[in-house]
Amino acid sequence: MINNKIFYTDPYQVRFNTELIQQSHDDNGPFAVLKQTSFYPTGGGQPCDLGSLNGIDVTQVEEIDGEIRHYLEKALPETTSSIEGFIDWERRFDHMQQHTGQHILTAAFDELFDIKTIAFHLGKEVVTIDLAIEELTKATAKQAENLANTIVFENRPITTKWIREDELDQYTLRKPPIVFENRPITTKWIREDELDQYTLRKPPAVSENIRLVIIDNFDYNACGGTHPFGTSEAGPIKIIGWERHRQNIRLQFICGKRIIRFFENKQAIVNETRHLLNCGETELPDRVEALISSQKTMEEQLHQASNELMIYEAKVYLQESPFIAKTFKDRSIKECQELARYIINNNDHAVVLFTNIIDEKLQMICARGDKPDINMNDVVKKALPLINGKGGGKPAFAQGGGEALLSGKELLDHLEKLIRE
Repeated sequence: MINNKIFYTDPYQVRFNTELIQQSHDDNGPFAVLKQTSFYPTGGGQPCDLGSLNGIDVTQVEEIDGEIRHYLEKALPETTSSIEGFIDWERRFDHMQQHTGQHILTAAFDELFDIKTIAFHLGKEVVTIDLAIEELTKATAKQAENLANTIVFENRPITTKWIREDELDQYTLRKPPIVFENRPITTKWIREDELDQYTLRKPPAVSENIRLVIIDNFDYNACGGTHPFGTSEAGPIKIIGWERHRQNIRLQFICGKRIIRFFENKQAIVNETRHLLNCGETELPDRVEALISSQKTMEEQLHQASNELMIYEAKVYLQESPFIAKTFKDRSIKECQELARYIINNNDHAVVLFTNIIDEKLQMICARGDKPDINMNDVVKKALPLINGKGGGKPAFAQGGGEALLSGKELLDHLEKLIRE
């Protein structure tokens, strides 16, 4: 059943020697099939192992039509018969930790609150489980996390058992109780037809070669993944957040060595922020809040000063003439719009033509007061082909933009010509 799958008989075996059965290729590239292998293939929410065969990198491992295909960076020499394989142990052990953490956390939510896990994804940075609830409180998450870590630190044994579907009634199956401090460990003998109710977290996905992963007196689950021999090897479990996903909750967590990397990064950010703000770690929230408040005040003052300058600018233009044609560079379109509107709102005879080049794009604004009989939307529409642009508006105010195929001054001259016509 599992004689050719070393990752089941010994998940800690990093190096192995075996024979090459065949070498071929498919749409994913060249692959090798071995007599035995330590490489775990993608499946059950767990990514595959990586490593090398005779020094050639293994890029993917899949089980297809009953055979485990080791996809290689390049084909093995045709004369190859014996194989020396190496597993990327850091990757393998990380997957063992995260997958075991998922079993424990899933069981904690189930035992405490009867909240079921309906999906699981082992990502490169975080692991997610989808919980069959619409809302999750901090208190509920904390209780589940605390129970999960209790199971971790008790270092409960993790064992596996292979059975056929028709052998279920031959095994002593028990409901996994929660055990805290001096609470007694209890067991319950059950019939086969009570299996789903009392033992397995969910029905097996297969009907033959069923592999049970058992966390002593806590969880009994059908699973094909790799796991350590004790819960302490999963390391502490930390929930780092959750969000609504469709009608469920998608919860993110990490465990094992990932926690070290996670908090190293967090601490580096905290230390750098402390250095920039010249304060202690506990002072950071107050200091950041003060900075945000100060920034809002400065933004309000800057906006007020900008408005005053714009009003002064508009008055200067109107003193010269009610016909205002200007070209700008790197001015925001919002500021150009506000300036044009202020001018036409304060002079019924005003005609405003603005062009502006920003981020290699050419923009234009055409506006007028109530008196001039000019359709600015028509003017903009006639000018847009010159810049492969898009835009439009109303008879009194229109705008557009496109490619800088000519200078701002050239476009402005063209707009003036259209106005005169």
